Amino acid sequence: MRILIVSDLHANRTALDAALDAAKGRWERALCLGDIVGYGPDPNEVTAKLRELQALTIRGNHDKAVGGLMPTDDFNPVARAAAEWTRAQLRPENLEFLRALPPGPIETDGLVLVHGALHDEDEYVFTPAQALEGLLDSGGPVTFFGHTHHQGGFSYQDSELEVLQLRPRAAERFAALRIEPSRRYLLNPGSIGQPRDGDPRAAFAVAELDHQIVEFWRVPYDISSVQARMRAAGLPEALVQRLAIGR
Repeated sequence: MRILIVSDLHANRTALDAALDAAKGRWERALCLGDIVGYGPDPNEVTAKLRELQALTIRGNHDKAVGGLMPTDDFNPVARAAAEWTRAQLRPENLEFLRALPPGPIETDGLVLVHGALHDEDEYVFTPAQALEGLLDSGGPVTFFGHTHHQGGFSYQDSELEVLQLRPRAAERFAALRIEPSRRYLLNPGSIGQPRDGDPRAAFAVAELDHQIVEFWRVPYDISSVQARMRAAGLPEALVQRLAIGR
């Protein structure tokens, strides 16, 4: 089965549409690692589209914050302002959808899904030391995580932990990783709506485990149109600017 894995959509419908157009015909089931909303100008449109896709979705910290399931005390002022704006915009059915999302980890189709770290859905995993616990303790050999907005990952075999550089180059649409049966993997598809790894293109992954291949995709989209909607909504300018630089 070919599986589309998306994460950190952050209410950016233009980026989501570009990703779905690029992936058309390449997947049979969709999975989402959370943070559907927050930061971006299209919370209702993105939530409705994800529901339409019938994607198996776990919650992210922004979904919890907007749904009133966690305080925003630890959010920076920009993220807090965006969460409050988002909560005010969401239609009741979309707000209830966010509130009902389950936490990770969830196992499905040979994959384990988490938003942040395996044992703490709100923890960021950037370094090998942070990744090791998840690599060792996950219920499956291939685990997908989000939260960092950095496409890439880690692999582990025989006490050797490797950092995987998986981002396609500027002239490429995707980079492929062959899954080795003897290794364990912790993989991040990157962010659809707000990449932070220096590449502003929308990021996602397509896994075809029957053939032991995971493709890591980057797709350009009309960033300026999203920025215009953000400014019209009065969202913080820092969020507007970071879309163009991928930071």
